[in-house]
Amino acid sequence: MGNIAKRVAAIAGGVLVIGAIASGSGNHQKQANTTPAKPATAQAIPVEPATPPQSVPVTPTPTPAPAAATPPAPSTSSGLSNTNTYTNSSGNTVHSPAYSTNDAVPEGATAKCSDGTYSFSQHRSGTCSHHGGVATWL
Repeated sequence: MGNIAKRVAAIAGGVLVIGAIASGSGNHQKQANTTPAKPATAQAIPVEPATPPQSVPVTPTPTPAPAAATPPAPSTSSGLSNTNTYTNSSGNTVHSPAYSTNDAVPEGATAKCSDGTYSFSQHRSGTCSHHGGVATWL
């Protein structure tokens, strides 16, 4: 059988070495008129070192502007039966309908409902809707 050439590649010190190694077939009998195998040659090819990955700049998330201040809701110290609030369609905090505890019209009330509660609604639509409707606009 003839010689079989194998390719060998190795990286040593940043240089890629490529060469050929001749190997026999395992048959040690000499054949007539054969030329001896040429010695293996090696070539040095420079190899670029690996480049570390580049960092990607991170854009900070913008901070939202603070919400507009809403006027404080009336408290029980102002003569109301509760301190409940709700957020209206404009996004403002509004005091829920409440009874007057001192028989005076509460500060900030906009309507008196049919059930005797006072509404602090900022819009006419829906005012006193769960309290029998508007008895009087203030």
